[in-house]
Amino acid sequence: MLVPCILCLLAMSFMRTDLRQMAGGRHALLLAGALVWIMGVLPLALGFTVNRLLPPADNGLMLALVMQAAAPPIMSTPAFALLLGIDAALSLAVMLLALCILPFTAPVFVAYFTDGALALDGMALGGRLVLIIAGCAGSGLLLRGLIGPVRMVRWNDQLNGLNALLLLVLAVAFMDGVTARLLVEPWLVLGMAGLAALVSVCALLATLALFRRVEAGQDLMLAYAAGNRNFGLMVAAAGGVLPETTWLYVALAQFPIYLLPYLLRPLAARLLRRAGPP
Repeated sequence: MLVPCILCLLAMSFMRTDLRQMAGGRHALLLAGALVWIMGVLPLALGFTVNRLLPPADNGLMLALVMQAAAPPIMSTPAFALLLGIDAALSLAVMLLALCILPFTAPVFVAYFTDGALALDGMALGGRLVLIIAGCAGSGLLLRGLIGPVRMVRWNDQLNGLNALLLLVLAVAFMDGVTARLLVEPWLVLGMAGLAALVSVCALLATLALFRRVEAGQDLMLAYAAGNRNFGLMVAAAGGVLPETTWLYVALAQFPIYLLPYLLRPLAARLLRRAGPP
């Protein structure tokens, strides 16, 4: 059920996305810089750093780290911005444009840094990503048009409930076998969980420092986008066929993805208070 759940969640995200909220011309330069940083500089920095530190034979972990760095921001980034009272236009634009360039960037990073750890070659991976994104976007936007904005608002709670059920199945699928592995190799599992959290937090803090001069709240949202990546899309593009070590890391990387929104709320409130009224 893992890959079908990922596809359904992606299609639902497009269905519930109002493209009219996309960032306008005033954000063009910032948007370009954010995309280059999140989808280009960070994957390269992590790839070259980890390539020097990891044992040459550990391709499964290297693949997981490259997938984490190369993946686009999670689809809930604009929703989190709205939850915090921050303008979501820039977050939405970064998330959608990152999806558009993903088929051209991710295969290059995976092929260059992982030395064949993934069974798919770069062209096959890029082709699958194009089909997945185009198919989910097309079906989601078609459903949005058929349902209409009035019913989308009326069914908001029911759609949230369906989303939660899909995420529950997704979490169970990702966590399959993790407890058994924890009992056998506790230090390995705890170490990989710590590594996943460290990568997310480092990407978040580096982005927050780089974009600290942009308008209130947007620096935090760009940092959130950089630190929380859509692993599921990469897993779906690989057809769920990943090395065992990669699977374990992907599962453990869900902890920072689910916990960071909660942990960032006090920081967001402090940044917005410091900025004062618009």
